[in-house]
Amino acid sequence: MNYKQLRDVEEDGTTGHEYDGIREYDKALPKWWLVIFFGSIVWGVAYWVFFPAMFPAHWEGIATVEVDGETVPWTSKNELFSELESNNKIFTDNFEQSILVKADAAGATATLGTLNELQATMRRSETPPADLQTQIDGKIAELAPYIEKLSENPNALKVGSRLFLQNCSVCHGSNAKGATGYPNLTDNDWLYGGEAQNILTTLHNGRVGGMPAWRDQIGEDGVRAASEYVLSLSSNNGSKSNGKLDQTLVAQGSAIFQQNCALCHDKDGKGMISAGAPNLTDTIWLYGGERETVRNTLRYGRAGVMPQWETKLGNERIMLLAAYIYSLSDKPAKVTQALPVTATAPKAAAPAAATVN
Repeated sequence: MNYKQLRDVEEDGTTGHEYDGIREYDKALPKWWLVIFFGSIVWGVAYWVFFPAMFPAHWEGIATVEVDGETVPWTSKNELFSELESNNKIFTDNFEQSILVKADAAGATATLGTLNELQATMRRSETPPADLQTQIDGKIAELAPYIEKLSENPNALKVGSRLFLQNCSVCHGSNAKGATGYPNLTDNDWLYGGEAQNILTTLHNGRVGGMPAWRDQIGEDGVRAASEYVLSLSSNNGSKSNGKLDQTLVAQGSAIFQQNCALCHDKDGKGMISAGAPNLTDTIWLYGGERETVRNTLRYGRAGVMPQWETKLGNERIMLLAAYIYSLSDKPAKVTQALPVTATAPKAAAPAAATVN
């Protein structure tokens, strides 16, 4: 059409028009430009067909991606999930074929496969079977022996340390020694138990803990008496700065403790792993062992949350992270009696009446 519109031109190729000394040519557009122009039109039409660019509420396009084993229409969200799954498969394949094999923990592969299937069923089902969560917890428990093996493998610990720095160090510190309100993961004092199964369960499911406020129930005098008794239980009276204890308050606080606190912390104050209640008789304090700090805990309570990492990290990364944390702990000599199944994972946030220590 452009060529047909050409007008008669002068011998020099101009139209004869001149503006301020500038002569006007009348030439056809370059073929390369026309190819690009019409090609872009064809590309635009094809894009509308393949992707939901035109009336997206009614047209999903014909492009698809694979997400969670299913073919779904293309969206930027689905594409992201598909790429994440692809990258994760590379990681899991390397984990199973390299790290697990070298750590003599290849037996975990079958358990991981079953666990992934159960979790996928849980995510997809609006009304999952009543025993599905119990099955998932059982498979998590089966992975515990392999955590101990991974904790002795340098490659597993190297990856686990990177996962810790990326996800856990903001609360527990890069050296895992914790801070006020965030537990030290390098000692042998654990709110929920420091065995491999305990650590796995906490990382998978998280913890939500709270120490209730007692001022309204026992009054200010009761707070002072109970705090004094709690300090008397500690092997260093909570802190060297506390000085001499008031024995009258200690005696009064003993009765208050047995009536209100022993349910979680046990009658001797040694805590209960099943409740996540800390041991009050040692020298380790989550929020500090100074007299006024302990009083404030009793007055106002404490609240803390350890997030669940199952949906963010996945089972394989949690295994590596659990192995790294397990390797950090100053584990005492093994005891023959197993810890309760419900007592699990690293000290995160302490539940009811559990954050005094």
